[in-house]
This record gives sequence, C-alpha cells and structure tokens, in this order.
Amino acid sequence: MIVQIGMVGLGRMGANMTTRLLGGDHEVVVFDVNDEAVQKASTDGAVATSSLEDLVGKLEAPRAVWVMVPAGDITIKTFEALTPLLEPGDALIDGGNSRYTDSIEWGKKMAAKEISFVDAGTSGGIWGLKNGYCLMVGCDGDTFSRLEPIFKTLAPEDGYAHVGPTGAGHFVKMIHNGIEYGLMEAYGEGFELLASSRHFSLDLGQIAEVWRHGSVVQSWLLDLAASALGSDPHLESLEDYVEDSGEGRWTIETALENAVPASTITMALFNRFASRQEHSFSNKLIAALRKEFGGHPVRAGMDA
Repeated sequence: MIVQIGMVGLGRMGANMTTRLLGGDHEVVVFDVNDEAVQKASTDGAVATSSLEDLVGKLEAPRAVWVMVPAGDITIKTFEALTPLLEPGDALIDGGNSRYTDSIEWGKKMAAKEISFVDAGTSGGIWGLKNGYCLMVGCDGDTFSRLEPIFKTLAPEDGYAHVGPTGAGHFVKMIHNGIEYGLMEAYGEGFELLASSRHFSLDLGQIAEVWRHGSVVQSWLLDLAASALGSDPHLESLEDYVEDSGEGRWTIETALENAVPASTITMALFNRFASRQEHSFSNKLIAALRKEFGGHPVRAGMDA
C-alpha cells in the first residue's frame, strides 16, 4: 500500500529514511532549513517544499508528518510550529530520541486537538538505509494500522512493532540505548585487556573478526568494532572522549524511580563521564589518601 508522508529534517537519518521510503514507492514531501538538502531529495524523487506551511499544504488529509530533527529545543520548536497547521485526524510522528515523558505530554496535547501523536523509537544509524531501521512505535492502534506501510518499508523484516500507547516507543528505545551503553562498555574493557597484555602482542582486528563468526559475543556492535580496528588497529585517530546523548541518564533515572538495580548501565555512563576528564581530581585524592595512610608511592604532578 502506498502512503503519502511529510518528512521534516533531512540530516543523515532523515535523508536516508526519505531515500528508503522513495524506494518503497511512497510519496514523500520534504522540508529542511537547508535548501541544498531539500533539492537533493527532490532530485531523488521527493516533493520539495519551502516551509512547514508549504509542506502541510501539499499533504492530503489525513496527513502524516514525520519529524526527524535533533531531540530537544529544535524538536519542541518544530512541534509548536506544526501544531496549528495540522487538523483533526492528522498524525505527528517523532522519530528522534525524545524523552518518553515528553512524548506522553505531547500525546495529551495533540489528543486535545484530535491529532494523533506517534513516538517512533528508531535504531539503525547510518546503516539504516541499507539494512533498514528497527522501529519501536508508540501510538493508538488505528493510527498504527494507517501508518504501518511506512514502518514496513523503513524496517527490515520483523524489525518494527507497535509496543504500546504514546510514550511507549520512546521508553523502549531509551532502555534499548541503556543496554547499548553496557554492551559497548563491556567490549571496550575487554579489548583494553587484550591490548594491555604483557605476554602477547595481539592483533585486535583479527580477534574481533574471528569472534564475529560463531562466538557467543557476536553482535552488530562487534561487527562495527572489527571494522574500526581493521582500518585503525590502535585507534590512533581517536581521542578517548565519549559523549552521551541523554538516553543513558534517563534510563538510570528510571531505574532509581522503580528501585531496579542497573549497575552495569550506571557504571557505563559514569565511565563516559570519566573519559572527558583530562585530569581527575578524584584520582589525585585517592593517590593522596594512599600516601597518607600507608606511605604508598605517588607520581608527582606536572607543576610539582
């Protein structure tokens, strides 16, 4: 079934999703503040627009508008601009990493206007164009049924699900990302142990590659590790600085609210914080205490 959909935001994710939707013969009406991105999508077969008003005007009722912009202020401002343009029966879809509690509130606001709010937790990154996007969808059943052809085109086989009412999609995606934190931390620690061995000079790329085939730790993340280590065996092109985009923090807050022990995810987040410290005062104090109570040796600082 062919569906018409508006796509707001043509960054790496939005542009690739648009391409995948066009490949499924859907009609995609696009808008982005970057005119070049709109022009490129138009060349590929999308319907170009010059504003949100123009985009909504070119969609047939009941409309479906997918917003694929960075979570936070940009998303909120986009929703606020779109809301007065939409009509009862329309659907507004948030495919970003918004906090699930915000999605619940937006669902209530939209329901008051008889507009369906859909939170579509989206995983797959830049590989989604080729492999498809895993979609965790929160909305009412009727809206899901109407938009299912879109989800089916975007996702790989069995890669999408209606997980619950509005808010559930982003909640499931949040926990998904929390698990991702823990998995990446385990891989990081394991490969550091391999790299620091005093007894062996190991080829980390080779090990990652062999683990990809038949081992119990094989995964897509391991595939990515093998790729990274294959092109840069000692990761010399990177700094040991790891950012977080919010979902890990929200996962831990949820664990606290529900008294659920989530120690692995919590430590994974804290280790990301540690990666950003050029000098750790905490570690300096620990060294000082060891010196004070036991006379243990310490290393002098640069300014000593």
